[in-house]
Amino acid sequence: MEKIYRILTINPGSTSTKVGVFENDTQICEVVTRHSKEELDKFDSNIAQKGMRLELVVKALEEKNIKLDEIDAFVGRGGIVAPLESGVYAVGEKLLYDLEHSQAQYHASCLGGLIAHELGEKYGKPSFIVDPVVVNERIPYMNLSGLPQCERACVWHALNHKAIARKCAQDMGKKYEDCRFVIAHMGGGVSVAAHANGRAIDVQDGFNGEGSFSPERCGAIQVHSLVTMCFSGKYTEAEMNAFANKNGGIAAHLGTKDFMEVERRVLAGEEKATMVFNAMAAQLSKDIGAMAAMLEGDVDAVVLTGGLAYSKPFVELITKRVKFIAPVKVYAGEDELRALAQGGLRVLRGEEQAKEYKG
Repeated sequence: MEKIYRILTINPGSTSTKVGVFENDTQICEVVTRHSKEELDKFDSNIAQKGMRLELVVKALEEKNIKLDEIDAFVGRGGIVAPLESGVYAVGEKLLYDLEHSQAQYHASCLGGLIAHELGEKYGKPSFIVDPVVVNERIPYMNLSGLPQCERACVWHALNHKAIARKCAQDMGKKYEDCRFVIAHMGGGVSVAAHANGRAIDVQDGFNGEGSFSPERCGAIQVHSLVTMCFSGKYTEAEMNAFANKNGGIAAHLGTKDFMEVERRVLAGEEKATMVFNAMAAQLSKDIGAMAAMLEGDVDAVVLTGGLAYSKPFVELITKRVKFIAPVKVYAGEDELRALAQGGLRVLRGEEQAKEYKG
């Protein structure tokens, strides 16, 4: 009889904390706790929110009769720590330090590993993070840019990429390690990667200004135009950074980050919305073509995932341009809680060994 492992997953976001309880691959409970701006403004950092978020999560789980002493492993979302290989990492002292003291602290995802560790310590169970956003498996020379002072960063939707890659491979009757995919995660930010035999050999950074623009991010900008803006005296450094990853892209063009609203405006015949909609689809298609080149044209599938994949008109625009590369597979949305649970489950079953984070 198959052994049943109970796993708690924690995915903190900027305004919410999502928690899932799984028995092997089956989700038995999900709790989403929303945090108001007023509530979060009481704290001077993300780290300072840990106690508040943990208390709310524990209370919500108690209300659903989830007994934390029956959990076999606690798995948290990883933060922006040092670049590392894909995999499951045990939360140890070095990882804890970097989650609290490096640039990881500037994004709420750092709290996933911290909360998982605190619960693991309390109940005597292991704690892990899985495929944090800084996974870097690029061919080493692909980390170079045109300036030695500006090595390409690698911050992307690694967790969902890897989970969807495994899912697509399984649906094709294969193992991820035997497949070659171009995967585009399309959400508030976008990231496109070339996956070859279990590794993402090149990635367009979804956070620091590469590739297509997205609902929130500006994507690649011509250097001279950007330099002119920076030294125009019209914008502060904070405002320029916000264009890069919060207020750029569709938000800058159309005044909204709601992609479904944009789709409605397109279907209603609004010219400007249609122009922006088409531009983003075309740019993403070019990004996919670039990653197909990284795979030398040997591609098993082009995979579209993330929230924007729910938009049929958007998917159709991209599919029309890239279907010559390989069959296009669509996995709309994301299931990061399940992806975290699956990572923990692989370790508990002995299918994968938890790695040590070395920073």
